[in-house]
Amino acid sequence: MADTFQVVDLFAGPGGLAEGFSSFVSGQDHRPFDIAFSVEREASAHRTLLLRSFLRQFDGDLPPDYYEWLNKGGDQPDWSTDFPGEWQNATAEALRLELGDPKANAIVHRKARDIRVSGARSIVIGGPPCQAYSLVGRARNAGIATYEAAQDQRHFLYQEYIDILAHLQPDAFVMENVKGMLSSSVGSGRIFSQILADLSEVDGVHYRLFAIARSPSGSMTLQRAGAPSDYVVKAEQYGVPQARHRVIIIGVRSDLVTGNIEGRASGESSPVRASVRHVLDGFPRLRSGLSRDDDTSAWVKIAEQQIARVCAALESEADRPLMAEVLEAARKHRSAFARTANKLGRESRDKTPLSDDCPADLAAFLADPQLTATLNHSARGHMQDDLGRYFFVSVFGEVTGETPKSHEFPTALAPAHINWTTGKFADRFRVQRWDRHATTVTSHISKDGHYFIHPDPTQCRSLTVREAARLQTFPDNYVFLGNRTEQYVQVGNAVPPFLARQIAGALWAAIR
Repeated sequence: MADTFQVVDLFAGPGGLAEGFSSFVSGQDHRPFDIAFSVEREASAHRTLLLRSFLRQFDGDLPPDYYEWLNKGGDQPDWSTDFPGEWQNATAEALRLELGDPKANAIVHRKARDIRVSGARSIVIGGPPCQAYSLVGRARNAGIATYEAAQDQRHFLYQEYIDILAHLQPDAFVMENVKGMLSSSVGSGRIFSQILADLSEVDGVHYRLFAIARSPSGSMTLQRAGAPSDYVVKAEQYGVPQARHRVIIIGVRSDLVTGNIEGRASGESSPVRASVRHVLDGFPRLRSGLSRDDDTSAWVKIAEQQIARVCAALESEADRPLMAEVLEAARKHRSAFARTANKLGRESRDKTPLSDDCPADLAAFLADPQLTATLNHSARGHMQDDLGRYFFVSVFGEVTGETPKSHEFPTALAPAHINWTTGKFADRFRVQRWDRHATTVTSHISKDGHYFIHPDPTQCRSLTVREAARLQTFPDNYVFLGNRTEQYVQVGNAVPPFLARQIAGALWAAIR
């Protein structure tokens, strides 16, 4: 029988890494990565993770009851009653625990040792929470007078990861984190150097560390890193429609390395670069909402006023570079808005086809022919003035191919932000452009939509959860549970499953 690896997924979130690993199929039509258990502390993410763990019990052939719920809507069925055996397996697999808590650690360490004692081959995947490492998080911490990095336990959550490596002694591991990890310091030392040292030898077991690279054919492979920056993976180079740059460290037990495993490609075809248009163009058009007193007629009236305000601001500054061209495009979209605005709803469940020219491998990964509805596709509410700014930013992006910086905004459209003219947040409003990959989808999308403005000016809105999920390459049948804010956080924190599947393929090629 072909090798099968028991996978332990730590800091799992909604399950992006696990989705990629569990969906990888080798050339022998064999799924070599079996999720043994996942660990996530946040309640709504765990609910999403638990549902996906339940669905994995059906070996890729999802039950008709699931599709009936997705396609018809309504309350989620009681899976524990309808499928008690599968649900019991899922609850044993998807654990809601907080690593670092002594009781949680005892449970996880015991399960890891049980796998080790069984003699099963194993892999650990995941990454510690990134807030302490991210550039934004560090900037926020710098503004806290009493903040001390050495006392921030988030810097050391990776040690919980390493403790589990010690108990399991897996064949390999995959650790993912933000690029800011490379420059994060505690005291006088760079934390990344310490992480590499700690990962290289765990409780007497040596691991050879590898970075991800592209083979001559363009598919993913492993290589030895010559510099810390070699560990940065650019997702857009692997068919993800998003410029997501993350540190990914692959470790393989030294005693299992036979010959030169560098450069062994997965055998999968080289992914074609994907754009926002490839995955978002077919979505049902929506209107944005109003942050209060929302209904369609009120929204149409206010949006019309805001669009008129944008056109007036552009007319008053038409002598500035590009403004006359942007004004001409704004007038065209204003006319289009008048024709269609009353037809737009704030949410839609209509089926969402992918663009005809969406890369075939990505389309196959995302689409589900049994799905006749679109999930998690509802627009959030926005402040009235932001409707106008979103309209301007998306028109500007269409004309120039770029997002306007703060100094390029007409004066009348500038928000009352204290730092608007300082240059610190020059791209406070950012449109996702149709024919490029998106900027990084982060959990900040849960707070406001300013960085995630839809490229269609007439919708005056930010991206929905499902649109963000498409950019993150979650399959269309992947349901996110919790309220909308929690769903945004789950999507923004996840590893793109399409990227994760390629990581699984590259690792399989190296250690099979």
